[in-house]
Amino acid sequence: MTTLTEEVIELAGLRTIVISPSAPRFVVVMLHGYGMTPEDLSPFAHSMKLPMAFLVPEAPLHAIPSGRAWWEMDQHRRALALVDGPRDLCREHPAGAAAARAGLLAFLDESARRWKGCGRSIVGFSQGGMLACDTMLRERPDVAMLALLSASRITADEWQPLAHRLRGVPVLVSHGRKDADLAFSAGRALFDLVQSGGARATWVPHDQGHEIPLVVWRALRKFLLGGMAEMRGV
Repeated sequence: MTTLTEEVIELAGLRTIVISPSAPRFVVVMLHGYGMTPEDLSPFAHSMKLPMAFLVPEAPLHAIPSGRAWWEMDQHRRALALVDGPRDLCREHPAGAAAARAGLLAFLDESARRWKGCGRSIVGFSQGGMLACDTMLRERPDVAMLALLSASRITADEWQPLAHRLRGVPVLVSHGRKDADLAFSAGRALFDLVQSGGARATWVPHDQGHEIPLVVWRALRKFLLGGMAEMRGV
């Protein structure tokens, strides 16, 4: 049984919950979605009971009506769009995405110095998944694996020519058929994009909504364990 401890620290200016064994060999950065906080994901990290350090940073901006955000969202525009059903954000060009990428890169750099020699993965939910994918495509940090949960493409016109940067990278994409916020077709299009670039892509559809159900928990746990074993040459 892996014994995990939890502490709250500051990394690259972001309040971060760290759930970790005493000597981790693998680090998982978990990025929450819009309107969430690290406390929403820390029980999920605990429940996986993996011999890895889970770092759950708090996004720097206030979300409306509560929680945190990686970039701002026009709530009136969102409400109008949802009248026609769940959204696909592929044509969105968020004004705050560049600043969010810079913040994530600084976080990755500082965490790499603190946990030297550890393999790294990013797991992003919803807006956190969009930030993770945007950063991987545009900046290609030293990250071995990527998981995108209930996310969507943004700036798809700019992402598509960069998809080759994920060649050979294990990428897990999950999405719910009953997602009332981000369309199931948006999740599938995200999977198609990473697969077109040559990523070692895994598609995990499910019958729930905008959430992380048990089927995704199991798939993600297997995905992370496989990546750690591959890193160790097992």
